Amino acid sequence: MHEHGSAPAAWLPAALVLGGALLLLAFGYLWAVSAGRRRGRSWSPWRTAALVAGVCLAMVALGPLGAAGHRDFVAHMWGHLLLGMAAPLLLVVSAPVTVLLRGLPAHRARSLSRLLQSTWLRIVSHPAVAAALNVGGLWLLYTTALHGWMHTSWLGHMVVHGHVLLAGLVFTAAILQVDPTPHGHDHRLRAACLVGFLALHAILGKHLYAHPPVGVDEASAQAGAQLMYYGGDYIDVVLIALFCLDWYRRTAPGRAVAPSRALGAA
Repeated sequence: MHEHGSAPAAWLPAALVLGGALLLLAFGYLWAVSAGRRRGRSWSPWRTAALVAGVCLAMVALGPLGAAGHRDFVAHMWGHLLLGMAAPLLLVVSAPVTVLLRGLPAHRARSLSRLLQSTWLRIVSHPAVAAALNVGGLWLLYTTALHGWMHTSWLGHMVVHGHVLLAGLVFTAAILQVDPTPHGHDHRLRAACLVGFLALHAILGKHLYAHPPVGVDEASAQAGAQLMYYGGDYIDVVLIALFCLDWYRRTAPGRAVAPSRALGAA
């Protein structure tokens, strides 16, 4: 259990700032869906539902679980699973870039296309880099003093949770490539990066079981580590299934798709 006198207020700024950004994303997404429909472009209600569900899960992780996580490591780990894995998966499946390209005016859509083709985005969105940023950040969080700083500083809480959400989004997007991208990567490369991430994430769960983070008692650390290990597996199964389904869809005879050409068309 954590004992931090200033902890109860540390989660609030992160919840307000990151939660506000998520609400802006949701409103922008719904606006783009509506704008596309006015131009005669239909949009899957399932993708819209995925966006709403992803935002809701992230808000739960930032709000109630963010507050409880200062006192309960298991609650903190629930927040990790929702904010860093489940919510990013749903947000990526909602295809936010595609819906923006369909809803924005032509000149703004071209500006977004140029941004997607930038060098820095190509580097960050590479599956290997995205996997390293994601799992590497978690190793730093739980094996260094960063975990304690997060629970005593509002800035630490915001930085850590912002990184967890963004790293999860970038990694999931790099693996699934739901949205059109000018920097597409072969399925074999993405599969190798996914396997590497899964292995390091599982090893971290086992490491936490034997080596609790600073300020966490052994029983709480073991319960949280088990949740991270087994709970993460359920989300990973969905990620793997979607990845394999996309691989089949793009490579099956007569059904090949060239995702890298879709950006220019959009």
